[in-house]
Amino acid sequence: MKYFFFDIDGTLTNIHTGQLVESGLQTLRKLEENGHFVAIATGRAYYKTIKAARDAGVHNFVANGGAALVINDKLVKNSPLDREKALTIIHEVDDLGYGILVAVNDSIDVVMRDHRFLEQFGERREPTNYIYRPDMEYDDLQDIYKIYIAMPPQDEHKLKNLDLLGHIRMGADYFWYQHDAKDQGIRDMLEYLHGDIHDVVVFGDAENDMVMFKKDWTSIAMGNGNEELKAMADYVTDAAEDDGIRNACLHFGWIDE
Repeated sequence: MKYFFFDIDGTLTNIHTGQLVESGLQTLRKLEENGHFVAIATGRAYYKTIKAARDAGVHNFVANGGAALVINDKLVKNSPLDREKALTIIHEVDDLGYGILVAVNDSIDVVMRDHRFLEQFGERREPTNYIYRPDMEYDDLQDIYKIYIAMPPQDEHKLKNLDLLGHIRMGADYFWYQHDAKDQGIRDMLEYLHGDIHDVVVFGDAENDMVMFKKDWTSIAMGNGNEELKAMADYVTDAAEDDGIRNACLHFGWIDE
């Protein structure tokens, strides 16, 4: 029995259209029919991953960058960021004068003490519910799931605690802190399942998938993937839209024609 974990964008989906690749979905069903465990592994928040998993017909997933686990459609855990580290970052950013949004639960809601983020950057492209709380004390926040900071790349050097938590920037003049440990999420999932970590197989395509390409298991890069990721892979398959998932599983004998 193998334990398969698939990234979403560019792996289960055509990176150009955003649509799920039918041959990939058919392969997932065949893997399950052959007795294998199938899951998604993503940095997306839990609330976002639910729909993607449902559309793909997948009942297990690692989300929230490894901090959320769902097994048989049941949420097993969903942990916030380390509170003390998150508050350290928030206070430093606040003192430097940059805008801050804080997600205090796993949803589209973010809280803000002022309008600096919207003034310095504007609204996020992602659906977001902005909650203005001028009397909010950051130290009173209990759960912090994400922190969004309106800081351009050239100013990052000002932030002494920049690397205190995992963070992501995708070409915008803001970045955000979130869990970045999909590999640990996979290990946690295997503990719940009492599975052998060496039986794990991961599929990915992007730079943010590097964290789950480990020597303890089999790592497969999509043909449309990041070149650095491909160099880390045990095997490079075809692009997602060129039946990459199906062809890799045929290559290793995990499914039949």
